[in-house]
Amino acid sequence: SEMGIYETPYEVFGMLSYQAWRAARLVVDTGIHSKNWTRAQAQAYLHENTALSAHEIETEVDRYIAWPGQALSYYLGEMAIIAARHKAEAALGPKFSIRAFHDTVLQLGSVPLPVLEARIDSFIADGGRPPYPATELP
Repeated sequence: SEMGIYETPYEVFGMLSYQAWRAARLVVDTGIHSKNWTRAQAQAYLHENTALSAHEIETEVDRYIAWPGQALSYYLGEMAIIAARHKAEAALGPKFSIRAFHDTVLQLGSVPLPVLEARIDSFIADGGRPPYPATELP
């Protein structure tokens, strides 16, 4: 929503629905692997707390059963990127460029979180310089 791309109440609802789904998957992943939830309990939780279809609920629950911690790993990655952004914004002040930050993060691909943190430290030390030569936007 910070980018201002959600213009209608339906678009905002879609964004909030997606956020609710991401939060619910954390509960389901933990419920299955820590609280001994059954497949049916996990499906019921998603049915009651998300806007997912029955088919989506089935496939999502099966994924969490087969891949413990997957939902949590996505969330931890999101939190690490948000923390890195706040750190870069605070350190660089007006020199901070969201585009350069995103380019730097995306250039890494899938990496361990300490690698992300080290790269953002380098990004800050380089004054927020983007990882690629500057180009004009169309």
